[in-house]
Amino acid sequence: MVSPLAGTLTKERIDTENLRQLFWKPDGPAAAVKFGTSGHRGQLGRGFCAQHALAIAQAVAQIHLEDSVQGPVLCGGDTRLMSQTVAQLCAEVLAGNGLSVILPDMPLPTPVFSFEIISGRASASLNGTASHNPPQDMGLKYNPSNGGPAGAELTARIEKYANACLSNPALIKRLPLQQARQQGLVKSTDLITPYVTALGRMVNFNAIKKAGLKAAIHPLGGSSLAFYRAIKEKYALDNVDIVSEEQDPSFYFIPIDHDGKIRMDPSSPYPMKPLIELVQSGRYDFAGASDPDADRFGCATKEGGLIPPNHALCVAADYLIQTRQPKEGMSIGRTLGTTALLDRIAQGAGYTVEEMNVGFKYFVDGIVHGRYILAGEESAGMSMSGWTPEKDGILAVCLLLEIASKCGDIAKLYDGLTQKYGKPYYTRVDVPTDENAKKRVQSFTKEDLKALTTVAGEKVLGVRDTDGIKVYLQSSWFLVRPSGTENILKFYAETFISPEHLQQIIEEGRKYLGV
Repeated sequence: MVSPLAGTLTKERIDTENLRQLFWKPDGPAAAVKFGTSGHRGQLGRGFCAQHALAIAQAVAQIHLEDSVQGPVLCGGDTRLMSQTVAQLCAEVLAGNGLSVILPDMPLPTPVFSFEIISGRASASLNGTASHNPPQDMGLKYNPSNGGPAGAELTARIEKYANACLSNPALIKRLPLQQARQQGLVKSTDLITPYVTALGRMVNFNAIKKAGLKAAIHPLGGSSLAFYRAIKEKYALDNVDIVSEEQDPSFYFIPIDHDGKIRMDPSSPYPMKPLIELVQSGRYDFAGASDPDADRFGCATKEGGLIPPNHALCVAADYLIQTRQPKEGMSIGRTLGTTALLDRIAQGAGYTVEEMNVGFKYFVDGIVHGRYILAGEESAGMSMSGWTPEKDGILAVCLLLEIASKCGDIAKLYDGLTQKYGKPYYTRVDVPTDENAKKRVQSFTKEDLKALTTVAGEKVLGVRDTDGIKVYLQSSWFLVRPSGTENILKFYAETFISPEHLQQIIEEGRKYLGV
C-alpha cells in the first residue's frame, strides 16, 4: 500500500557518513559531560562522541560497584544515527567492569527502559537518545533503580567520574562485545511482549476496538514502531493504521520545523503537518504520534487539528478522574510552565495539584508512591501512578485514542472543560539570549521582586524562584527560565481573562524581568 504520507519530503538528507566519522574522531576536544533534564546531549562530534559514551558508561559502572547495585543494566537506544553503536559501547564497558548487561537487537523507547527497571528485570539503564532533537544530535541518559530520570546528586557523580575518564581514558575498562556474549555477561531478551501486555492494564483497548474510530499512528521514524505494531496485532485494532513505517537516521522524511531544522517533535505543527492533513481530509478521526524515543506525544483530530499538549493533558486528567476512580488524597502533578486549568479541574473534583520544577525527574517519587492521577508537562510529557516514572508517549497516544473512542473529539472535550472552568489563554515565547543573561535570570530570587505588587492590573499573589522566576497573579501567571540546552530564555504566560490581557502580561512581565 502506498503510504498516505508519500510526497512530504522537503529537504536533502544530512551527511550521515561525515557525522559517523565525527563520532569516532571529533574535530576538536570533546565537550565536558554535563547532564541536563534528560542526560548529556550534544551535536555529533565534540558535543557527543564515542569518548562520551565510553566515559559515561565507565562512570555508571563505577557507581554500581561502589553502591553494590545488583542486577543487569539495560543498554539500548532509539533509531538515531549512532544510537545502537552507543549502546554497544556502553555494554562493552559495563561488561569490562564485570557487570551483566541486557542488550536488545532492536531500537527501544525510553518508557520501555523504565518499565523493565520497575518490573525488576533490570537494575538500571543507559539509553542512547537525544529525544526529538535534530538528527545531528546525540545523547545518553541514565535511569537508576527507581526507573525514572536520574536526580541531581546522582548525575553530579556521573559527571565527575565521566569527566575524569575523558581526561584519562586509561580509566575505562572494556570487554569486546563478542567475548562479553561468550562469557554470558551480555544477553538479549523479548522486550516487546511484557510492555504491550502490561499496557492493556492502563488502556481500554477493547473500547478502542469496539468504537471503530478510524485512527492513524505515526512513530516519526522512531523506536515505537515495533511496539505500535505489536499493540495493533495483540488487541486486534483493525481500525488503527500505522501510516508510516519509514526509518532512516537522517529523518529526511520529517517536514522541517519553524526554524528550518528537522526536529521530530510531535507537539509542533510543522513535523505534524502530514498527520494534521490526514484528519482534516476526513480520512481519519484521530491521529497520534510519538517522537524517536517515544517519551513525548502528539495528537490531531478531525474537529480540532493539532491538539496542544496542555489541552490533551487537561482532557486526560478529567477523563482519568471520571473513569479510574482515583483514591482520596491523590493529586495531579504538573510542571511550572503547564496550564493552571489542571488546577481548576483537580479542585473541581476534590483533588490537589503538585507543581514541580521542569524535568520529569521531579515526578518520580510521586509516581512510584502512587500519588499522581496524572503527571504531565507542557512539552508533551505524561505518565501516571501505576505506570512508568518516565514520560511515555505510547501510553499517552493510546489513552487519548481511548478517550476519543469513548467520549468524542478531544478538541470538543477540551472546549467543554473551558466552559465549565474558564478558558485559559496561554503562550510561550523563546527569547534569544547569551550565557550572561541566562546566569542573571538564574540568580533571580523572590527578594528581587518584593517591590512588585501588580502586573497587568492584577495583584501579585506570590513569587516562586526554584526554577527561574514564576509570578502568580489573581487569574494569571508568568514564568521566565533559561533553557538548559540552547541560548534562549523561555517566557511562559497564561491568563483566564482575554488574549489582550495575555499580551499585556507578556509586555509588562518581560519589562519587569529585563528579558
